[in-house]
Amino acid sequence: MSSYLHPRSMLRLLALSGFLIAGVAQADMYDDVAALAKSGKPAEAIAKADQYLSNNPRDPQMRFLKGVAQSKAGDLEAATTTFQTLVEEYPELPEPYNNLAVIYASQGQLDKARGALEMAVRNNPNYAVAHENLGDIYARLAHDSYNQSLKLNGNNRALKLKLSTLTDMLQPATR
Repeated sequence: MSSYLHPRSMLRLLALSGFLIAGVAQADMYDDVAALAKSGKPAEAIAKADQYLSNNPRDPQMRFLKGVAQSKAGDLEAATTTFQTLVEEYPELPEPYNNLAVIYASQGQLDKARGALEMAVRNNPNYAVAHENLGDIYARLAHDSYNQSLKLNGNNRALKLKLSTLTDMLQPATR
């Protein structure tokens, strides 16, 4: 049995191996950018994302990772722009909506956060993080409404209990 490959078969194998290597390199680049952002090096993550995006400007995954790094760097304006562009170009992706909602909520824009999260769960009903975040937004909205109601009717004991319970629930967990 011969181990000879026809030249056309050899070319196909070389092309296939090139695609596989490129896919691995691409996955490594995503992992590198995500790890840099997560480890407190968002400027490096953004630079690496920009380097990659200079050759692949429409890659939604890398653009998303860049938005995450921008958020971690505290550049919420740039992150908002990145995520808004992603939802305009890829409205079916739930993650950019979720991340937009986190930014909106941090700025006290609870109605915008709720709308973004509703889009995220509409696009992916199994997206647990978006459901949790939506629950948090509803709780904050309820807290605000109960607080307003208490200002108008300070004698309502049941309302005071609801407000107290929500206030405790919305406190950051101690570690």
